[in-house]
Amino acid sequence: MQTSYIGDSAGDNVKLTSLFSDFLRDTVNLNADRLTLLSDSVSALKTFIRKSNWEPHIRTFQRQGSWGHQTIIKPVDGKEYDADLLAIVDPVEGWEAADYVKKLGEVFKASSVYKDKTTVYDYCVTITYSGVRKVDITPCVVDRWLNGYEVCNSKTNKFEQSTPLEYTTWMVERNNYSGSNSFRKVTRLLKYMRDIKTSFSCRSVLFTTLIGSHIDWPDRGSSNFSDTPTALKTVIGRLDDWLQVRSLKPAVPNPTLSAEDFSRLWETDAQYENFRNCINRYRRWIDEAYDEEDRTSSIKLWQKVFGEEFGKGANVQAAVKESTSKMADLLGSVRAYTQDWVDQVKSLGVSILPASFMSPPYMEPPKWPTTGEVPKIIRVSARLHSSKDSYSSNVVFSGDSVSRSGGLWFEASQLDGSAIPDGYKVHWRIVNTGSFAISAKATRGDFYSSDQPCRRYEGLQYRGVHWSEAFVIRTSDNHLVAQSEPFYVVIE
Repeated sequence: MQTSYIGDSAGDNVKLTSLFSDFLRDTVNLNADRLTLLSDSVSALKTFIRKSNWEPHIRTFQRQGSWGHQTIIKPVDGKEYDADLLAIVDPVEGWEAADYVKKLGEVFKASSVYKDKTTVYDYCVTITYSGVRKVDITPCVVDRWLNGYEVCNSKTNKFEQSTPLEYTTWMVERNNYSGSNSFRKVTRLLKYMRDIKTSFSCRSVLFTTLIGSHIDWPDRGSSNFSDTPTALKTVIGRLDDWLQVRSLKPAVPNPTLSAEDFSRLWETDAQYENFRNCINRYRRWIDEAYDEEDRTSSIKLWQKVFGEEFGKGANVQAAVKESTSKMADLLGSVRAYTQDWVDQVKSLGVSILPASFMSPPYMEPPKWPTTGEVPKIIRVSARLHSSKDSYSSNVVFSGDSVSRSGGLWFEASQLDGSAIPDGYKVHWRIVNTGSFAISAKATRGDFYSSDQPCRRYEGLQYRGVHWSEAFVIRTSDNHLVAQSEPFYVVIE
């Protein structure tokens, strides 16, 4: 990340557009590792359903909800993130609505892989992965008596008309009208605000529809959507104006199915009244933050809206920039790697580490012959265990901070998640930095073999910013053929 915080890019003035970009990328958006894990899980689920004895003929699968609409956000406080998957199927003669959901649930519960992960709800079957993520699989029947798309309510045993593809098209249109992906960015920001404030309830489909309803074709190219903070100010201002002239709960029709009223998702009139009041309050806070001309004061006002994660690195980044020359002198010696980077990396991410940090003098170069540049087509994943032999675990992502207890099982795979084929072995370069490791004479930068095929376990004894890399060796000629990007571990 090469962002200047000593005055943003030309034309940014005090709107802090670069800070909004950083905040979305680092805090709000669901990160690439989690999206990859989600895609891998869904691919496996689709394969399982197609190969199962579930009777309906599957036309296709369709992403739906915030995942499909690209408004998904990182869950607050480490909670689960979820995704909606439609299984679009032909009708089965003699089946009632409840059969589609219940029989799909029976198929998953009969599986040794999924039985403990499966929960059957009214409309969907939910697969939950270790409290980290879950996938809701919803059967959607097509052309039953020329009724178009219908979801299946197993509680009432009724088919209910649905327009999932049309709704997605409507959302894409709003995003095109706003330009620069503004609709999606604003939606993510407001959903994040909802989740950290916990002061009002508004289901995502209702919230997203309200936001999108205040963007239309005349907005294309408008200065009201010239950048992210301006788009946010515009949208919440329009939404608040609309709400303030509606003291009673209004109808919020599905824009692609007028018979469906999303306002039912406010279960009581009091919930609507509270939502209306909260949006009015946050609209005033957003206006104050946007209009503030002093940069430092503006950041503090935006933190009032979004919490301290917004712009938290501004002052630290300024200090880092001012001391760049001093750090450059240090980076050529072992002394640089005794510096405690943990707090800075926890606050700002591993991207603040200079490129030269990745070459400590004690790090060993690869020792295997190659036939040219080695492609980085391997990815590393990790799970946290209380001990090497413990069964329960939690997913850890590159750059996450962990405590000094237990250890990590690292696993190497191809970028699409598939296994490394037979005929290859994986070696690991493990690099330790930090004063704790150096004082204990535990600096490491050399290579180790796998403990299990494509897997290695590492304990978490020493505070510091460390990393692991996977190197794939062809066993027939002992040539290095592929490697991974570094997987960073920040041990507190």
